[in-house]
Amino acid sequence: MKNIFHPQITQELIDRINELTPETTPRWGIMRVDQMMAHCSVAYEMAYTDKHAKPNAFMRFILKIFVKNSVVGDKPYPRNGRTAPAFIIEERRDFETEKALLIGYLEKTRDLGISYFEGKESLSFGPLTAQEWNTLFYKHLDHHLTQFGV
Repeated sequence: MKNIFHPQITQELIDRINELTPETTPRWGIMRVDQMMAHCSVAYEMAYTDKHAKPNAFMRFILKIFVKNSVVGDKPYPRNGRTAPAFIIEERRDFETEKALLIGYLEKTRDLGISYFEGKESLSFGPLTAQEWNTLFYKHLDHHLTQFGV
C-alpha cells in the first residue's frame, strides 16, 4: 500500500485527479465523476468535520466486527461493492468544487502527517493506527480513480 502521508504519493494522487474532466466516464458503476469525488471526500469529512453523525454503540460494534477489516485491510475493494449510506451521493455536484475539495483534503492529510493520525478516532471504527488511516484513505481513493481510468 502506498503511503498517502508521503508528499510524492499525495502528488501522484493529485495528478491523477487533475486528469479527470467533467466528461470522464467510469469503467464500471453508475456514479458520475463529480459524484465520485464527493463520495471520496466523505472519508475526509468524517475525519475532519462534524458533518456526519457518529453511529451508536451497537452499530459501531457491528462495523468493527464486520466492516473494519475490509476498509483498513490490504485486500482491494471489489467492483460495484456496497457502500455505507453516508457515502451515497445521489445528486449531481459541481465538478470544479468537488475537485478542489478533494485535493484540499489530500493536502491537509499530507500536511498533518502520520503523527496526527496515530490513534486518531474514526467515527465508525474507534481509534485507528496511522497505517490503518493510510489504508482507509489511499485504498478508497485509488479504487475510484482506477474506476474512472486515471
